[in-house]
Parts: sequence; structure tokens; C-alpha cells
Amino acid sequence: MTDALVLSRLNKTFGGKAAVADLDLTVRSGELYALLGPNGAGKTTTLRMVAGLLAPTSGSISVFGIDALRDPAAAKAITAWAPDEPMLYDRLNPMEYLEFVAGLWGVDGKTARAKAEELLKWLGLWEERAQRCEGFSRGMKQKTALAGALIHDPKLLMLDEPLTGLDAAMARQVKDVLQERVRQGGTVILTTHILEVAERMADRIGIIQGGRLLAEGNLEELRALGGRSAASLEDLFLQLTEPATV
Repeated sequence: MTDALVLSRLNKTFGGKAAVADLDLTVRSGELYALLGPNGAGKTTTLRMVAGLLAPTSGSISVFGIDALRDPAAAKAITAWAPDEPMLYDRLNPMEYLEFVAGLWGVDGKTARAKAEELLKWLGLWEERAQRCEGFSRGMKQKTALAGALIHDPKLLMLDEPLTGLDAAMARQVKDVLQERVRQGGTVILTTHILEVAERMADRIGIIQGGRLLAEGNLEELRALGGRSAASLEDLFLQLTEPATV
């Protein structure tokens, strides 16, 4: 089976400073992968390069076998990216927004309307389908943006801090949606500072710092790497990312 994402010696520098440094990373098809790291570790920069929003300084990006640098349109067609700040058109209602986004992806009108209805009901937004997004809470905007990311049925879904600002009920709903997405065969990559979420949800976890991969694996593999058989992910994360002392 073709891997969902393969990064090879990926680099990104800003003003001579490396944000991502020789990053090698593989995400398997059909898994939920949590990409963790301290602030400034390079998580968002990495995902923005995969999404085609940033050009890497060097290295390669493969999305389901497609060279994303040689054929960015083909890679984007099967990829979706949802940033930590929902980006909506406030004057549109959710149904209008989803039909608009579907049109950008070339989804025909009939299919777009059916898919939008399915997503809005799935995310608990159907009753608000005719309300303008400008009046939505942060959680409702987050769910509308997630629906927009899913409207063209991407094979690879990437989310940057998808649970930020959500109350417990909405966070649970979003987590259920992501897990269902994986059960249906999709691949999800998410970043989160809520380590308990990664510990409970992720099939595998990658921890990066300074733009480099420090450790990767499921919880048991990370425990073995850290030499702590009963440690929580939080303990392992702090152990691995603690600055070296001289």
C-alpha cells in the first residue's frame, strides 16, 4: 500500500534560520498521526509545505505517490489543510460556504449540495445552515472549516490544533468525526498541544524539535525509547524535548 505522506530531507529556512531541517517523515495510509513538538518546532511550517502554501528550501514531498513539488495540483486535489484559525467568508452561511469551496475543487453542484448536507448533519450544523458565519462561535466556525476541508473528500486531511478553543462537547464531536474518518479509510495528520488527545487517538506519534524528528512510534514504542514502561505521553514528551544541560 502506498504511504500517504513521505517527506525526505525536507528543509525550510527563513532569513538563514532553519525552521525545518533535513526532516524525514512517513505517514502510513489509513492512520491518524499526531505531530507534536514545542512552540516553534516546525510543525505548522511542515504542514504548510505539504499543503503547498510554502515552498521548501530543499527536499521532497510525496502525497500518495504524487511528487507534490513537480505536480502540486494533483497533490492538492487529494489533500486538505485546516489551519488553527478558521478561515471563512463571514457573509456566507455554511451551505453557501461549502458549495463555494466545492466549486473551487470542481465538484459538480448536485454532488456538492448532497455532500454539504451530509457534512453539516454529521457535524451538528444542519440547524444553522442558513445563518451567516459571522455570528458563529469559535467552535461552530471550527466545525464549518472542517466541513470545508472535507467537501472534496480528500485522502489526506491535515489539521493544525483542531481542538483549540472548543468546549468539551464540541471537542468530543470533532474527535469522533476524525476517528470515523480514519475508520472509513482516510488518513489524518494533526498537531495538538493537548497531549492526552494524541495519547488516546493517534495510531502513531512523531515528536519534532528544531525542525528535526526526535522520536516516532506508538505509545509503547515511545515508552521503550524513553526507557519508561509506564510513562504517560506528557512525561515522555517533556523528557525528549527538555533542553540539554551542560
